[in-house]
Amino acid sequence: MEKPSEIRFLPESLTVLRASEIWQQAGAYYVRIQAMGRKHHIPLRREFDEHDTPETKYIVILDGDFPIATARMYPLGDDRVMIGRVVVLPEYRRMGIGTRAVSECELWARELGFETAVVESRENKTEFYHQLGYTETGDPVIEGDTFRCIRMKKSLL
Repeated sequence: MEKPSEIRFLPESLTVLRASEIWQQAGAYYVRIQAMGRKHHIPLRREFDEHDTPETKYIVILDGDFPIATARMYPLGDDRVMIGRVVVLPEYRRMGIGTRAVSECELWARELGFETAVVESRENKTEFYHQLGYTETGDPVIEGDTFRCIRMKKSLL
């Protein structure tokens, strides 16, 4: 648990985008490459999968003109949406920006008519999602190429 003195506050210069143009989507990809690809040595072919399509919805958070965080979402069915690839550049972590990215996805998902948000959390990040109101689904642990993940969900109603 972090101490209150360790929490920094969101810069006023932050802008949240619902990526609708190529340059905005490129910002999402940039953050993922920098924060995940480089740190965890994830090749591009594994970081970008069948869910990265022109129809995928991306949140991009900018500090000034610089992309610093992202999240993506795509439908799982009629009323469920997957929120994933929630990534914040290392120097911007512990400032509430990841929480903001997830919250923006949830808001957008509600507007699109989704009733349930689903995440596949790395095992060591489940507390982050618990704090946002997510609970484990009881599905088996997902054994990925890089991480073991736990499926979690939250009602958007």
